[in-house]
Amino acid sequence: MSELSVEPVESVDDADVPAGIDAPEYVLYGGKGGVGKTTCAAATGLASARDGTATLVVSTDPAHSLSDTLSTDIPSEPAKIKDDIPLYAVEIDPEAAPEGPFTGPEGGPEVEGESDADAGGFGPMGGDDGMGGMGGMAEMLGGGGHPLAGGAMPGADEAAAMQLLLEYLDDPRFDRVVVDTAPTGHTLRLLELPDVMDSMVGRLLSFREKLSGMAGSLGNLGGLFGGDDPEAEMDQGMDDLKELSAKIERLRAALRDPARTDFRVVMVPEEMSVVESERLIDRLEEFGIPVNTVVVNRVSEDLADVADFDQDWFVAPDTEHCEFCRRRWEVQRNALARAQELFRGRAVKRVPLFAEPVHGEAMLGVVAACLE
Repeated sequence: MSELSVEPVESVDDADVPAGIDAPEYVLYGGKGGVGKTTCAAATGLASARDGTATLVVSTDPAHSLSDTLSTDIPSEPAKIKDDIPLYAVEIDPEAAPEGPFTGPEGGPEVEGESDADAGGFGPMGGDDGMGGMGGMAEMLGGGGHPLAGGAMPGADEAAAMQLLLEYLDDPRFDRVVVDTAPTGHTLRLLELPDVMDSMVGRLLSFREKLSGMAGSLGNLGGLFGGDDPEAEMDQGMDDLKELSAKIERLRAALRDPARTDFRVVMVPEEMSVVESERLIDRLEEFGIPVNTVVVNRVSEDLADVADFDQDWFVAPDTEHCEFCRRRWEVQRNALARAQELFRGRAVKRVPLFAEPVHGEAMLGVVAACLE
């Protein structure tokens, strides 16, 4: 029996592929795992860069697939991936995140000559403790069991992603940033981090003031925390935290501003996906983050029904003669009807189910047309 294979689409008419997008400077795609967030983000990034807009596509999903979708290797640092258009991409690697105030000691770089006691106890107050100079203070806040103490704190991957995302969103090289977020649970933890980290910053600032008041009565403060000038080292650590806090506030303001951010929820036309998308939108509204667009992916419709495309290569499911296709389409129609009702007031975009692999510039251009 011969093997069947589906060949990828090599090219499409450039006139049908959008150049530029009508979107603010930050576009985030979120939703359940496996619904097509990466495909949408890659397509949006390509379309954005086609009119000369310097665009960065960021993947925060621990299970990266952006490289496969764009058919090119994506590094852990932003890099230009197309010669003819200003398209940049990065797959965030939490282990490559810059050393910061909330990167536990075990997540930071190994310090030459550092003992195990330094790593897990009252380490030096300088930046080499992997916590931006706050390792010793974190230990005093509650010992080894404290989330800021030795070892990686819960949600360390999200914290690392947040640090890098803050950096990229502030990067003046890019006019637009498109984010392929992690599946729903990871994304919500990422969005919760500004409040969590802000609270931690406040507690540490308060603790630093108390500690400063005690400094005069402590005869061996330098011996306790290490270093020749513990006051200066504490001040540097606090300056780092204040800078981080200011960045977090800028990110929070940007995510809540519909003129600057569009959070797009991606789903598939199935009942459970509709329910989860509704929950995600409700949670985003609790964070004050507007959702203006819902994308329904893998719909059993003809391409011409959802985009201004008339391509001979497209094969639509035969809902007239195929019983399986007909039943699946009935399920999808019910889910689409519920989605239209639940998400009334938002733009609902549909992307068809393709027989061809959805990767490479040609197919992503087709998806981008569906997202217009």
